[in-house]
Amino acid sequence: MSLEGKMLIGREAVSGSSQPINAVDPATGETLEPTYVGGTRAEVERACELAETAFASYRESTLEERATFLETVASEIEALGDALVERAMAETGLPQARIQGERGRTCGQLRLFASVVRAGEWLDVRLDPALPEREPMPRVDLRQRHVPLGPVAVFGASNFPLAFSVAGGDTASALAAGCPVIVKAHSAHPGTSELVGRAVQSAVAKCNLPEGVFSLLFGSGREIGQALVADPRIQAVGFTGSRSGGLALQRTAQARPQPIPVYAEMSSINPVFLLPEALQARGKAIADGFVGSLTMGAGQFCTNPGLVIGVKGEALDAFLAAAAEGVQGSAAQTMLTPGIHAAYQEGVQSLAANAKVREIARGQAGSGPHECQTALFAASASDFLSDTALQAEVFGASGLVVECADADEMRRVAEALEGQLTATLQMDDGDTPTATSLLPILERKAGRILANGWPTGVEVCHAMVHGGPYPATSDSRTTSVGSAAIHRFLRPVCYQALPEGLLPEALQDGNPLGVSRLVDGKRES
Repeated sequence: MSLEGKMLIGREAVSGSSQPINAVDPATGETLEPTYVGGTRAEVERACELAETAFASYRESTLEERATFLETVASEIEALGDALVERAMAETGLPQARIQGERGRTCGQLRLFASVVRAGEWLDVRLDPALPEREPMPRVDLRQRHVPLGPVAVFGASNFPLAFSVAGGDTASALAAGCPVIVKAHSAHPGTSELVGRAVQSAVAKCNLPEGVFSLLFGSGREIGQALVADPRIQAVGFTGSRSGGLALQRTAQARPQPIPVYAEMSSINPVFLLPEALQARGKAIADGFVGSLTMGAGQFCTNPGLVIGVKGEALDAFLAAAAEGVQGSAAQTMLTPGIHAAYQEGVQSLAANAKVREIARGQAGSGPHECQTALFAASASDFLSDTALQAEVFGASGLVVECADADEMRRVAEALEGQLTATLQMDDGDTPTATSLLPILERKAGRILANGWPTGVEVCHAMVHGGPYPATSDSRTTSVGSAAIHRFLRPVCYQALPEGLLPEALQDGNPLGVSRLVDGKRES
């Protein structure tokens, strides 16, 4: 499939008339063709018009039709073959194995949501039959199901060109819910976005769905994104990116005559707590695991462990020595974009210039134009608690070790943390009392709590939570990964005393869809 540098609005491929966009190979600095000319408000208007029209029928597509569509999207992406992998590698500097793995994850989550749709649990059907003889007051017949919100705007992420992009988790869960999707592609990987967008467009046609179920827009700056969020036909937003970007979209969404939810994943430093028994028994192994997780993918994961917290003493000193050795041996890696590389350098320089921080080690310097040199720093807990700037996320392979006087100070550090995607406990059996005292704090601070693992690597499954209190996300009640992500794009509707002929199939007597239902408070077999 050849790239045309065009937006995809419904079934059409459309040339823009705004600012041009060219991808840059971050490994070489080479500008890649073709040029993508950004859209204007006219393209936003057309995409939203088509999406609203499509919603009327797509929202009531059968469970099987919707599931088959998601599976077809996955098959169409796989059919792109090596062309997709090669283009994604060129636009991101990521290695082949990473792109291939991310493609597998993308297709896997599309198929996961297909199975979720077929099962129908997401409908959350509840029936409370009429009780005309009940005293002192009778009860009327009440039935509830969940319905899709409406067209959804999805913003592609810089760090996952496939799994959090055009057909990533936000798109898959919104389509599964019955919502048309308009994607604002990330300008760092427009070619990858076009290829995947054409795969989705092909699946829409093959499944005989209305063309407005999917559109793909390009645009530099914030004009297209802000116009999309402000459009009254958009009913929810999915975003993964910077805190400033997420908050800007949230302000626009809340300023509308009809405010809408923005599900923004924004900022997390993912603290790791080194508990004393584990640190004493296996500090070297923990240090090796930490450096491996810190440097994975040049640290460009939202779950990168950027903060380590331990109690001062010989065991923590030994951990620091082992971690320093690992950092010093770590090779420089190409970062995703020139902008991300510049922001990483600025963040590292800010830590190095802070008088409360001491440098522990630097990794090997790179020879390429946009390579990340690993950095490890340390600070006392008292200084960390007095300087909120030390909680700022440095997106890349940079870590800060916080040295506490004792377990009480470790708890004070935990209490002072902002909201996080993850929190990790490195612990042995003897650390259970300390872990027990930390756990209630961490439940309030993070969406996922780990023991003796590392937060990088997010399993796509039913139990996963990839979310957390602000600023990790804009809504701590949700997840952007896992089957529960579908609930972001649904709302409940209650039907009171409607005739059988007017009831949706999911609520009809006899359960024609065969989905799980709660009947008078009891699960229907």
